[in-house]
Amino acid sequence: MPAMVGAIKINDVSGSAVFNIGDVYHIAPNSRSKTFAGAGSFNTGDNLQVNNGYSITHTVDSDVIDNSQIGNTG
Repeated sequence: MPAMVGAIKINDVSGSAVFNIGDVYHIAPNSRSKTFAGAGSFNTGDNLQVNNGYSITHTVDSDVIDNSQIGNTG
């Protein structure tokens, strides 16, 4: 069903986001990423106590394709 839309201000649309105005049948954003993080990373919350000794994050990646989007193009 059509809709009347007033003024729109877009501040930011990130890499895997979808912005749509109007009718839509199917929206399926696809995104792939690879993250390297050491011990104690990605901790959230109140009153955290993280004790890490010696920590090494190996970032050597010799393969060519990690995550393929073939067949996932929507």
